[in-house]
Order: sequence, then structure tokens, then C-alpha cells
Amino acid sequence: MLAVMFAGQGSQEKGMGGEVFERYPGLVQFASDVLGYDLVSLCTEDPDHLLARTEYTQPALYAVNALRTFERVHREDRPADCYLGHSLGEYNALLAAGVFDFETGLRLVAKRGELMAAASDGGMTAVMDTPAERLLQILAEDGVDGVDIAGFNTGSQVVIAATPPVLTAAHDCLARREIRFVPLKVSAPFHSRYMEPARVRFAEFLTQFSFAEPATPVISNVTARPYEPGQTARMLAEQLVTPVRWTDSVRTLLDGDDGLEFDEIGGLALSHMVYKIKAGA
Repeated sequence: MLAVMFAGQGSQEKGMGGEVFERYPGLVQFASDVLGYDLVSLCTEDPDHLLARTEYTQPALYAVNALRTFERVHREDRPADCYLGHSLGEYNALLAAGVFDFETGLRLVAKRGELMAAASDGGMTAVMDTPAERLLQILAEDGVDGVDIAGFNTGSQVVIAATPPVLTAAHDCLARREIRFVPLKVSAPFHSRYMEPARVRFAEFLTQFSFAEPATPVISNVTARPYEPGQTARMLAEQLVTPVRWTDSVRTLLDGDDGLEFDEIGGLALSHMVYKIKAGA
């Protein structure tokens, strides 16, 4: 069994897509027309330093990883038995599974990026070697209130999200306890309660679209289980305010197949996480 994974925001880098743009000039031009800017210039040269901005990062990554997926099919690589993606990467998983077409996905992630970029009051931090339940207990003991668990990346790494003053208090608490943490380069507290206004607006936007059922199973970040019939719009909206359950998603697949193999499109970060999850780390 083969699971194909798609990286999300954070995996972008200047020069990305250079290996596929020339093979799909029509799609690249179409994407540029939809987005209103030169996709190739943004990804390969980033002359205005916009690639790191959420509203540009998300559609650019989606488009590049979509082209990489089409290239995978063109090469007649081994077909996937299931798909999964980390946050934004889930849109590429759904595209690969036939839930929507390239244009629909592009319009969805462009709107998603716009709404998430607008929610700029906060941030996220990766915390190492402290289980989520214990982490929340420690923060509560120090009077730090308002922190959400935004992601379960591996057994030894969770991600928290909060407003700036709360996150600063959390950092002070972790430093006093000598708990390792790394602030993430994001502009808002994604995957937390603070994204509720964006969720409401995105849910309304999603009503404009219809979705097919996955032709190949797709694991949802929200449930860590395969998408159920008729739940695509709800899962995509809920994804904005719920943690990315990456650890449980991978374990769901591992529990069903001891010989499961993973193939990552868009980087190696997810492959490293899978290795750690397999090792129980």
C-alpha cells in the first residue's frame, strides 16, 4: 500500500516549481490569470519578496504541487492507495483524489490564504518533548490562559497558537521550565479558536462549490480518518479552527497496513515526521 503526502505552508522556497513549469505552460498561464500575478516569477525569483506571505504562499504551493502531481501521473509512477496532506497540503490530496479540479482548488486556496492572512493578530510555536495534555497543565499552573493546541506533528512535537501577549507569556513559561520551543514564521494563530471569523467566511465561500467524493481515500486533518461522504465543505472549514492531527493520521494508516510505504510531494519534512512517528518519537 502506498500513501502519497503533500507538504503545506512552510515548505515553500525560492526556485520551487522550476522543474515543472515548462512542461505545463497552459496551466501555468491559466493559474497566473486566475491569481492576477506571474506565478513563475513569484516562485522562481520572488522579486518583491511576497512568497513568504500567506496570501501568496498558499496558492503558489498548491499550484506547484498540483503540477508535480500531474507530472507523477505522466511518469506513470505507482498509483497511490490513499492521500494525505499537512494543512494546506490537504487541498492537493483532494485534487489528486478527484474531489475538485485544478481551477476549483486554486480558487479555494486563494480565498483561504486571503482570509488567513487577514487574521494577523497572533502566532504559533512548536514545542518539543512535552505531551499536549502535560503542556496545557504546565501553562495553566503558570496562569497562562488562551493557548490552543494547533497541531500534533509527532509524538514529541506539538504546535501551539495564541495571540501575541499570550504567546509571549507561554514562551516565558516554557523557558523557565527549560522546555524546548521554536516560534514559527507565520503571521497568525492558525488552526485555533482565533480563526473562527475566517472559518465563518470560508464556510460561506464554500457554498459556491460542489465536490465529488474521493476516488481514492483522503485522510482528513480534522478527524485523522478518511473523508466521509458529503463532508468535504465542512471539513475544509473546520480545518481552520481545529488542530492538524498529523500524528493520528499517520497512525491510522500504519495501524491498517504494516507494509505501508510513504511518498512525499513538496519536500521531506513530512517524511521525517513519519519516520519519528513510526519510531514512537
